[in-house]
Amino acid sequence: MQIGDAKSAGVPIDTVRYYERHGILPAPQRRPSGYRSYGADDIARLRFIRRAKALGFTLEEIHDLLALTGRRSRNMAGVKKAATAKLTDVEHKLAELTRVRDGLRKLVAACPGHGDLAQCPILTALSGEEP
Repeated sequence: MQIGDAKSAGVPIDTVRYYERHGILPAPQRRPSGYRSYGADDIARLRFIRRAKALGFTLEEIHDLLALTGRRSRNMAGVKKAATAKLTDVEHKLAELTRVRDGLRKLVAACPGHGDLAQCPILTALSGEEP
């Protein structure tokens, strides 16, 4: 398969090249014409990367997960540990976003939306002044 066919994994061509440059996707074989030639394993790897990114894994974390998948003789403890760490990270982000949302709701509810700008509770809160 050529690089255009690699798009069947749902990954744009530029991204495929980026993954190659950063060692997440091995450099493909080259045809005599110079075109890259991808195999079924490369397409499966691209799908793996795309799905892991959709779950919030960074490229470094995906690289580590891919390294674990190459060690089939070992157990799944490393993969579970990585997924658990990502879940903890996501839960912390959700808690922070919930706190931000609740704070914004209070500010929006406190603002009448009219009147003198100097009396705006949103601007007062953002400037650190107490109302």
